[in-house]
Amino acid sequence: MSSIVIVGAQWGDEGKGKIVDVLTERADWVVRFQGGNNAGHTIVVDGVKTALSLLPSGILRPHVKCLLGAGVVLNPTVLLSEIDRVRAAGANISPGRLVIDRDAHLVLDYHVLVDKARELARGASKIGTTGRGIGPAYEDRSQRSGIRCADLLHPARMRERVRAHVDEKNKMLKLILESKAHVDFDEVWGRLEQEAAILAPFVGNGSRLIFDALRAGERVIFEGAQGVLLDQVHGTYPYVTSSSTIAGSATVGVGIGPKMINSVLGIAKAYCTRVGEGPFPTEMVGDLGDDVRTRGREFGTITGRPRRCGWFDAVAMKRAIRTSGIDSVILTKLDVLSGLPTLKLCTSYMRGGEVVDDLPPSVEDYEGLEADYLEVAGWSEDISGVRTWDALPRNVRAFVETLSKLIECPVSFVSVGPGREATIPVAPPSVVKEFMA
Repeated sequence: MSSIVIVGAQWGDEGKGKIVDVLTERADWVVRFQGGNNAGHTIVVDGVKTALSLLPSGILRPHVKCLLGAGVVLNPTVLLSEIDRVRAAGANISPGRLVIDRDAHLVLDYHVLVDKARELARGASKIGTTGRGIGPAYEDRSQRSGIRCADLLHPARMRERVRAHVDEKNKMLKLILESKAHVDFDEVWGRLEQEAAILAPFVGNGSRLIFDALRAGERVIFEGAQGVLLDQVHGTYPYVTSSSTIAGSATVGVGIGPKMINSVLGIAKAYCTRVGEGPFPTEMVGDLGDDVRTRGREFGTITGRPRRCGWFDAVAMKRAIRTSGIDSVILTKLDVLSGLPTLKLCTSYMRGGEVVDDLPPSVEDYEGLEADYLEVAGWSEDISGVRTWDALPRNVRAFVETLSKLIECPVSFVSVGPGREATIPVAPPSVVKEFMA
């Protein structure tokens, strides 16, 4: 049995898709365990970019089977569009190779309209949702009224339940959110009937499949979406996502026990980014932030929104390591920092002369909070073509080693470019070596 959970160790967009793609060369399964099409992965193969929002990153490896786990909320229209696009690029996507867990919930038109109307109604207090309907879909799941992928197998059973949802959401839109948006049942149902006929062959028992695969000695990668610091419970609340993003949610989102997980890898950029609203203690201001955003092409894969950029935050990273049990960190986008004469690593926060050594519990507690930095020398060399650890400039290696000491966690790989080949081993854990042997 060999299994790895891969999570983003910051606020998302750390490069998880690329790392999953690299590790899947010898994987048997890649499993997406939470989130929806509010998160995106970009994979570069032979210079060709492929953007994914729902399909697991292993879909580009012909031998890999993929599962959308029960913890995912799934927009069937978006999924079918993505399948068509990836098929057109040459990938084989067929039932058996792609499985959709029967217990995953659907995101439908009314979820999207409610999400957008609610964010608009918040005004200045908006939380930065992508407006993809993810939160409202999870709400229906929590209220035990959601439509699940199992319902796609028997469309007639869900017709009146969908109608009831449409009636309820229309009342909410009009009377509570004071929105002019309106959901048309016939339109929603007509499309859903067609989608059910196409997707039904993909629906299966994901928990059983992965349990049996692991017991048979197959290699499984569990792929998280977004980042640990956006976890609904343990993130920078209320500026968080609607699902649990920590590594432990892999067991819940798939339906296996924690003893079946062998290792947890945390993916982090050599700096930090954040999309939308929310506290960001190490945020770069002015031209520097704009420069790093341009260098790193920091714009949302799915939304296109510009990302806020900041220095690496060891305090926030320690929280991610603690809450997800991260064994080692994979550091991405080191090449983006080339040419900066001095680099900063946040070691703690200060407020009124007192040290704050963890993320504060409330948004209001960030007021007056200042990051305390350790400054290290940068490097001028272009490192995007380097392929071994020893060939990296001394200052690059010193930066990584210093960072590793600050977060009290080993760095197993560094990435110096978007392609598969630009991933450099440093000190991979034994379970990762098995995947790459």
